[in-house]
Amino acid sequence: MTARPTRNVPGIAAVVVVLIAIAVITAVNWPRLQPPGPRPAFQMPVSCGEMWIMGTYPGHDDFDIDFFPTSGSAWGRPVLAAYPGTVTEAGVNGTLGSRTPDNPKGPHGTGAGYWVKIDHGGRWETQYLHMLEPPSVKEGDRVEQGEQIGKIGSTGKSGAPHLHFEQRAGGEKMEAYFAGQPSGITRDDREYSVRRKSQNCPAAG
Repeated sequence: MTARPTRNVPGIAAVVVVLIAIAVITAVNWPRLQPPGPRPAFQMPVSCGEMWIMGTYPGHDDFDIDFFPTSGSAWGRPVLAAYPGTVTEAGVNGTLGSRTPDNPKGPHGTGAGYWVKIDHGGRWETQYLHMLEPPSVKEGDRVEQGEQIGKIGSTGKSGAPHLHFEQRAGGEKMEAYFAGQPSGITRDDREYSVRRKSQNCPAAG
């Protein structure tokens, strides 16, 4: 009588589990492995028709932009979504510090302070840092271009009231474009600034 070959059932089960795990991990991470899609039609994250100074300085990080108004105080100015998307982060990053309009020279905090991150699809994101108070949006909210998401402040590691802004593609910082034009803020090898008028205006009709 010929003996039947034995089957290593536990071994087969282990292989099946590994294959399933690989399939799940691949499915979850596949979008992150794809190249970013076309650049969205971003607008400046500040009010329609206003002139703003966009600046940087050594150590700021390539492509990071600090927004300052050309006139008037920055405190409490609206921070607007640069393009439609879904809020993925909203709250406190680091520590807030205690700089306020009534105490502008108080101790600064760490990190971004009150901040918001928005996913615009196609692996494009924007980030908005150092807001005055808790953002007016929360994680999971859908926002439209020009919708107010907070107010300019000086929370976190901030020396003066301003909006720190970033555009990212596939997790990497990119030169910001507004209304289809490059911002001109690229490397942080020196201190420099440019002036631009915001076209983040309500849609006609």
